[in-house]
Order: sequence, then structure tokens, then C-alpha cells
Amino acid sequence: MNKFLMAAIGGTVAGVVATTQFVGPLVAQEADKQASVYEQLDLFGDIFERIRAQYVEDVEPGELIEAAINGMLTSLDPHSSYLPPDDAENMRVQTRGEFGGLGIEVTQEDGFVKVVSPIDDTPAAEAGIESGDFITHVDGESVLGMTLDEAVDLMRGPVGSEIVITVVREGEEEPFDVTITRDTIKLTAVRTRLEGDTVVLRVTTFNDQTYPNLAEGLAERIEEAGGADKVNGIVLDLRNNPGGLLTQAIKVSDAFLDKGEIVSTRGRNPEDGERFNATEGALTDGKPMVVLINGGSASASEIVAGALQDHRRAVVVGTKSFGKGSVQTVMPVRGDGAMRLTTARYYTPSGRSIQALGVSPDIVVQQPRPRPEEEEDEATNRFSRSEADLRGRLDNDSLTEEEVRQIEEDRAKAEAAAALREEDYQLAYAIDILKGLSVLETEKAQLEQ
Repeated sequence: MNKFLMAAIGGTVAGVVATTQFVGPLVAQEADKQASVYEQLDLFGDIFERIRAQYVEDVEPGELIEAAINGMLTSLDPHSSYLPPDDAENMRVQTRGEFGGLGIEVTQEDGFVKVVSPIDDTPAAEAGIESGDFITHVDGESVLGMTLDEAVDLMRGPVGSEIVITVVREGEEEPFDVTITRDTIKLTAVRTRLEGDTVVLRVTTFNDQTYPNLAEGLAERIEEAGGADKVNGIVLDLRNNPGGLLTQAIKVSDAFLDKGEIVSTRGRNPEDGERFNATEGALTDGKPMVVLINGGSASASEIVAGALQDHRRAVVVGTKSFGKGSVQTVMPVRGDGAMRLTTARYYTPSGRSIQALGVSPDIVVQQPRPRPEEEEDEATNRFSRSEADLRGRLDNDSLTEEEVRQIEEDRAKAEAAAALREEDYQLAYAIDILKGLSVLETEKAQLEQ
């Protein structure tokens, strides 16, 4: 017995010794790290004082510190930054849906400002700014080397004032200038309309008004169509939607899903991860859906598109989305400012991250560039004839007046669809998909009877 007891005690002592041998170096390493941090902070203090004492011009200490903080945050990724009090207030106003500016969502790439997307019905959109454009100069001043916030500040100004931005665009040989008049940007989060038997929901941003606007607009369009049974499907248009509030992306996804995961977020620590699931009861009663995306669809737009795609709830059509798969948390800091910090990545229900990859559409459809006016005139004026134009033709007496009227109505719808292809090819393609699905559903129902 004593032998077993001694062996147990010996094992315990050995364990303590062994543990101490490992913990000792770890504690020392941690202490070295702490010492290194304090040395770096001392270095910062030395440089700060040297600048204040010897820089060629007087500088505001507060501005120096703000610049240092912002530099620390922007070195992490393009979406982390410091927001001084005015910028923090502007951001809070923007999420409510009205603010002053040009109407573009931007990021930074290769030192230049890159347009994520222009916002519908804003000065930038009306001036022809496109997703993927690079802004290299503002009023002749280069933005190379500026932080994103500095470049954005340069683009801000009084409502009604003009700004000239220099743009580099893929496919254009030379940079070109665009003059834009600043204006108050009033965001309409969701616009709805009927295209034939299809409800089109155009979501331009995800702010506090997005889900209420969507639910109200969808109900109005269904009533306009004469009831849900008169609607063949829904197009959710997320093109050039730069994103916004995560909570609104979840609500919009939930509007079309009855169950299952919508999105999950994962931070540095596993316990900080969250999952968001759909609740029972959708707004559309399972109507077929097409989601439209392009390179300007980012962040919250990608959450919605990814969720509906993974659940096979919608066919995703268009081109690859922007690929912003990170979550930013806005944290108030002293002095009424705020810190925007990337705290997590988000994942679609299948567990895929779209960070830097984007959501790939099920059907790739490019939006053709407008044809020159000469080509359009030539296409419009092309001489064409049919049997109905021939003198002495035989009449068609095999159809009733009602059948002839129905054929003429169907032809008018087809011509309207053809006109839409000239105006918005991607949207017309999405509507054609829903027409095809509607025909298949009708034939399936007839066979089952």
C-alpha cells in the first residue's frame, strides 16, 4: 500500500515539476510581449513629441492622435476605421435613409478609391458612375496615398456644389473626368412594380426602412395584380446594392424562407459565433423567385442572395457579386466618435464564406452595354413584312373574336418583354425564367388532375 501511495505521490510531484518547466517559459514569453508593447508605446510617445516640437508647421495634437488611431485601424483591412464625431453622426443618419453626398458606396483598392456601387437616383448614378470604377483624383487632387476616410472627406461638400472626379474604367483607354453636383441623398430602400405577371422588388440598400418597405410594396403589387394566384413569381433585384444593416438582411431573407439557417457569423473566439434562423411564415407562399446580382451587390445583399441560393428558394441570375464577407461592429468611443471594427466573417447556410470570392450566380447573364444610336435606328427602321401585310391575303376565320383578342394581348405582352430586353436585359431574362417555371407548374398541375 505504501509503495502505491509513494508512487502516486511521486507521479504527482513529477507532474508538478514537469508543468512548472513548461509554464515558466510561457510566463516569461508573455512578460516579454508585454514589455515589447510598452516599448512600442514609448516609441509612439517619442515620435509624437518630436513631431509637436520639430515639424515645420504647428499641428493640432488631437488631429495627430486621430490620424494615428485611424492608421492603426485601416492597416487591418479596408473596412475598419475611426469615425470622428461628425462622421459617426453622418453614419447614423445614413442608416436612417437620408444624407448629403454623391450617392456612391466606395472601398479602397491598390491605394485608389473603388466604387462598390452607385445608388439609384443619385447624382453619381445620373452622371454615369459604374460599379468597379476607380476614382484617382478629386478636383485635380490625387487620392493615392490617402486613407479611405480622407478621400471621402474630399468628396463631401455643400449641397448644390460641383465636384470633378477622375475615373479609370475597365475597357476605357484613358482616364476621364466626370462632373457631379452634390445633393441631398434620400434613399428609397425598396421600389416595387409589376412587369406583366411578375412582381419586381428593387432593393437599393439595407437600412431601417428596407423590410417595412418591401412587405408593404409586395402586398400592394399583389393586390394590383388581382391576387397572389395572378402572380407568376417574384424578381428580387439586388444589383448595385452595397449592403447595410445585417438585421435587415436577415429580415428580408426570412420574408421568403419558412425555416432553416439564414446566415452565421464567426469571430476570433468560437463562443462569439452566432446563427440566425428563419421563422415560420413567408410573405410569398412559395412563389417562384429569381434574385438578380452583379459586381455591385455587396455585404447584406450577398447574405440574402447566398441564403436563398443555398436553400434552393431562388434562381440567382447575373454576374458574380462583390465578395464582402466580413461583419463590422460600430463601437462608440469617448468624445462622441466611433470605431468601425471588423469582428467576424459571415457564412451562408451551406457553410461557405464569400469573402473575396462573392456569390456566383446559377445562371451568368451579362448586362450588354447600350448600343450606339446609329445601330438602334438601323434596327428600328429595318424593313419587315408579314403575311398580314400582303394585299389579297386570306382571312383567318377559324378563331373566335375572344381568341383573336387573347392572341393580340399575348403578342402585346411579348412585345413589351422585347422592349424590356433593350432597356434591362438581365431583368428581362429573370422574368423569362419565371414565365418558363410558371408554364411548367401549370402543365404539372394539369397532368395531376
